[in-house]
Amino acid sequence: MPVYQLLGGKQREHIACFACCYTEADPDKFDDLVKEAKALIALGWTTIRVIPSRFDDPVFFEPQESITRTARCLNELRKVLGPDITLGIDYHHRLSVAEAASFCQRLKPDTLDFIEEPIRHESPDAYKTLRTLTHIPFAIGEEFSSKWAAKPYIEQGLTQYLRVDVCNIGGLTEAMKVAGWAEAHYIDVMPHNPLGPVCTAATNHFAAALPNLGLMETHQGPFSEFGAHDPLLFPKQHVLTGNKFTIPEVPGLGVEVNEAAFRLATPVETEAPHLSKRDGSHTNW
Repeated sequence: MPVYQLLGGKQREHIACFACCYTEADPDKFDDLVKEAKALIALGWTTIRVIPSRFDDPVFFEPQESITRTARCLNELRKVLGPDITLGIDYHHRLSVAEAASFCQRLKPDTLDFIEEPIRHESPDAYKTLRTLTHIPFAIGEEFSSKWAAKPYIEQGLTQYLRVDVCNIGGLTEAMKVAGWAEAHYIDVMPHNPLGPVCTAATNHFAAALPNLGLMETHQGPFSEFGAHDPLLFPKQHVLTGNKFTIPEVPGLGVEVNEAAFRLATPVETEAPHLSKRDGSHTNW
């Protein structure tokens, strides 16, 4: 039977997703950002997440440079897109409390609908402080590796969207426990799904069974260059149609792996950036 049946059955017929915009929110790239965002809207996407200025630099990241430029860009982007599009940003743990507060306070009140992972999650007290300094909803939790990491964020109301990652949290059983805990506190789950077809399929089954699903992340949108969903390697996988997934009614996850093709494929070596500030000190990726 399909995995979602083992999780309590489907709560919905399809899984709605948000679109990832891959053009930095930077004044020098504003025209390209608007073009990409409008193209997504024309294809039916209603929620768009952007990345901040200087995000793609593989060597340097200066938070103060980024927050000033990103805030200017986002204020203008909201004017262009209008009030009906849900707009978020992923700062990917790169800011301090003071920097994150400064960024949020530079935005006009109706600019952002959520900010994802503005600071690292290891200190709930830091998020508690930041929560008092901005009204913008938080989306936190992609790095949580157990229910215990999620506990203070749920019980203290430190996040408004819980970014559960099925692969990081400890599998589907642990993910369902955390999601149920969040439901009891009126917190929606916004699943983190940045990987390939197996992660996507597991996350879809998880999302289908949740009464408190917000939107799911996907990198199978029209402008994604991630390339992790190769049909040669995964001849059967979940297919994004427009801005949503429909779960196939087949046993298990609904993914088939071509093991022979994997054996012939050339391994891809990859390493996350090791970022520095311009004074030589290290900073978060």
